[in-house]
Order: sequence, then C-alpha cells, then structure tokens
Amino acid sequence: MGCIALFGILNADVFMLDIKLIREDPELIKASLTNRFDGSAGMIDEVLACDETRRKNETEKQALQSQRKSTSKEIGKLRANGEDSSGIEAEVKKLGDQIKALDEEGSKAAERQAELLMTIPNLPHPGCPVGEDEEANPVLRNWGEKPSLENARDHLDLAEEKGIISFDDGARISGSGFAVYRGKGAKLQRALIQFLLDLQTEENGYEEVNVPTLVKRECMEGTTQLPKFEDDMYGIEKNQMFLVPTAEVPVTNLYRETLLAEDDLPIKMTAQTPCFRREAGSAGRDNRGIIRMHQFDKVELVQIVHPDQSLQLLEELTGHAESALQKLGLHYQTIELCTGDLGFGSAKTYDIEVWAPGQGKYLEVSSCSCFGDYQARRMKLRFKDSEGNNRFCHTLNGSGTALPRLMVALLEQCQNADGVIEIPEALQPYYGATVL
Repeated sequence: MGCIALFGILNADVFMLDIKLIREDPELIKASLTNRFDGSAGMIDEVLACDETRRKNETEKQALQSQRKSTSKEIGKLRANGEDSSGIEAEVKKLGDQIKALDEEGSKAAERQAELLMTIPNLPHPGCPVGEDEEANPVLRNWGEKPSLENARDHLDLAEEKGIISFDDGARISGSGFAVYRGKGAKLQRALIQFLLDLQTEENGYEEVNVPTLVKRECMEGTTQLPKFEDDMYGIEKNQMFLVPTAEVPVTNLYRETLLAEDDLPIKMTAQTPCFRREAGSAGRDNRGIIRMHQFDKVELVQIVHPDQSLQLLEELTGHAESALQKLGLHYQTIELCTGDLGFGSAKTYDIEVWAPGQGKYLEVSSCSCFGDYQARRMKLRFKDSEGNNRFCHTLNGSGTALPRLMVALLEQCQNADGVIEIPEALQPYYGATVL
C-alpha cells in the first residue's frame, strides 16, 4: 500500500496507532513512521510480539479454564460416591497454576504493549512534506510587508527603556525565565489578551471557556504531553497533577470520556491561561528577553470535529490564528512542518511565524495542528454517527496566539526611529492610547 492507500486509511478515522491497524498492515505503519526520522518505526515489531503473546495466552487461558471447570465437576461426583478425588484435585491445582502463569505473562505483555503504544507518535499525514528537520519546512505564504527599519532595536532594549518589563523583578521572585510586566506593559498585555479573545469569540465563533490551570495526569496523557515530555512539565503530588503547558490540555479534556451526538460537531472553544514549561534542554535557544519563558500567557483555539471535516477545518483554524496578526498589521509567514519536525501527536501542522526585526528573524507565534483521532482515542472522546456507530472524534488546536512573541513582534515592528511604539489601530480601543 502506498501514499494514496494510506491517505484513504487516515481519512477512515485511524490517525492514531490503533493496534488493529498495526496488525493489518505493519509494513505500512513502519513506512509512515520512518518518515519521522525518530526511530519509532523500530518499535512496531515489539508491539506485535507483545500482542501475539497477549492474545495467545488469553486463548490458552480460556481453554484451561474450561478444562478446569469440567474437571472440577468430577471432584464433586467422586466425593458424593465416597471415592478418592485427590488425583483430580491435583490435576485441577496444576491447571490453576498454569492459568496463573499465563495470566501473569499475558499481563506483562499487555502492559508493555500499552507502554509502547503510548510512546509511538502519530502517523504523519501522507500529504506532509518529507524531511528530517525544520530546514525542510516549506513556506506556504506570507502576509504584509516587512517594516523598513534602520538599526531596529530589539524588544528588550525598548522594554527596559520604557520600564514596561522587568527581568530583574522576575528573577528576584522566581528565577531566570520569568518576567514581570509593569505599568503600561501590564496594560498592553491585558489589552492584547482581551483583543484576541474578542476576535475569536465575536468574529470567529468560538465559545470562551475559563479552565483550571492544574490538571490530572490522565489529562496530560490524553493530549500527548505525557509520557514523552514529562521532563518539560511542572508536576506536583508525585507527578499526578501538573501545571498546564498550554490551555489545549484542560480545554480538549473538557470532553474526555464523552459520547457526543453528530450534530454537536464541530465544537469550537477558546481560552486564555498562563502556561508553564521547564524548557528542559533548551539552554541557549532564544533565551534573550521574553522569547522563551517558563511562564507565559497564551490564547488557545481548540476544535472537536467530525473526521470527514478535520483537514478542512484545520485550514479554517489556521486562518483564525492568522487573522489576529492581520488585524494588528504584523508581517508574518506560514510554513508547513515536514514529517521530521512534526509534534509527537500531530498528523499535520502549520506554524505561523511573525517577523521580529530586532532579532532579524521570524518567531513562531502559533502552531496549528490536526491530531486526527490520536488524542480522542486516549481520551475516549467519541460521537454517534448517523448510522448509530460510535466513532472517535478528531481534534484540532492552535495558538491564537502566544503572548510573549506577539509582544516582541509588536514592539519591534511598530517602533519608530525615536523609540515610540505605535499601537495598532485594532488594539487602540483596548489599550486606550495610540502610542506607547
């Protein structure tokens, strides 16, 4: 089966590595995972070996249980007739020991199989560009003109000059990777959040939800942050509770273990939350200013959709995230992630990168992804279709947008030669002034 056949399978509601799909065509799964360049394809044979052991042991166990049941009946008959039943009792005990051994071996195989399936990533959509890393990500489009700025100052210089962001205060109370927004900086942050939420609720049809920022472990597993990225997370209660790394986690999990009606779809939600990430292993990467933080605010977009509409609605959701930058007049580009750069649970992703002239480069401000039913299987999130079948939903999410890098782009793109920051017209009603 080639790319076209795999596309048919994916459209048939099997984005996640369902064990049934692995049994049916393991070579197809391996070929797809090979394009991730992460070694995950090599785990498929062990998954199948565990599956074979588990299923074989279950079959043998059932046969032995049936034999033990019929043999046990003979004990009663012998005893009723006053005859010796010790031989049959020994046989029944032996059968019990065999059943116990099969049960233990099967349980170990099932546990290992589940562990493997939790650590194998989603299949890339066949339409994704194949490549090993971000160098292979094609630019799909760009919007607006790069501002013509000579000697553009970066956001850190501008923020310190205006006293709107204090990194010293953040370090004093929390350590490196934290910042305190003060005065007009705090007001600008609040204005951006309100602008982004109003845009998505009033113009793009999302329901605003206000969710907890502390969630159960199973919620993090459901949206694929765990177990792979546990070192990046802030956990408490022996890692049974976590501070959210993104509102995607609590918002998507609002519908975990739920059976929806087909008419309920699509469900569109947006939320603003603080986000917490250790950023383990990111030392030296974009650490100047507020580009990479341990705590930051973000407005998230989540959609729960019908499988037949997920790719179409991914395009729509990406457009909703882009619309925020367009209304603010900020130049950006949209790229598609190649197979080797995809997130763990994603089947297809678009990144929106906003231009930061003070950095001389583009910064990712939103990542919009289709997960197929990969997350829904973990969360047991289903809908009943028109024929009465229970099917897994598809899930989408995207940043709408992350605040720190949006703030960076706004300060750096909207600066004048004299250091004055012109507030975008769409933001002025929220900020209450035309300049900063």
